[in-house]
Amino acid sequence: MKLVERFLLELARGWTHASRPTLRILGSTALILQTDYIRGTKDSDVLRTAELDEATSEKLLSLGGSKSPLAARWNHYLDIVPNGLPLLPHAPKWHPLVLSDAPATLSFEVLDVVDVVVSKLKRFGENDRGDIDAMIERGLVSHASLVERFESAIDDFSHDARAEHLPRYIRNFNEVERDSLGVDESVIELPDWIGAEVTGD
Repeated sequence: MKLVERFLLELARGWTHASRPTLRILGSTALILQTDYIRGTKDSDVLRTAELDEATSEKLLSLGGSKSPLAARWNHYLDIVPNGLPLLPHAPKWHPLVLSDAPATLSFEVLDVVDVVVSKLKRFGENDRGDIDAMIERGLVSHASLVERFESAIDDFSHDARAEHLPRYIRNFNEVERDSLGVDESVIELPDWIGAEVTGD
């Protein structure tokens, strides 16, 4: 059993509250949990949903957040990511995660591999690039599926203030096409009001 699986198992065993929320796991942890990929990561990112209201989130972070005894024991912690922050396709794809011997206190879902890759085009740091390349090398990301899911995410982001950052995300996407997939760069259409250059995050 992988370290992150042991962490989540202990989290489920420690959850003694009446609510039974589903934790939707993002990022590299989602990749580790559904493939043979292993790399060090300090946290498991969970998407904030309607189930994870303020009170429930506080209880979860008390149990498994960065200041918790569980985090000290496993050198790994739970982090809750605001909904709307990650670059996600419309209707992200989630897959149930079943942990052996886990009590029915918490449920877990992991974000689809291709959708994780799309989300990593936002920050696109060194670890993100490594994660993307690892999934491509394993044959888990086709160009067609990546284009489809990326365009869906772009469409969702193009209707509010987040749109000003889209040109940068498109440049990151084109880099993956060119350097990792070895295909021609796609032309992604954006509304005319979105500028071609952005700075900051």
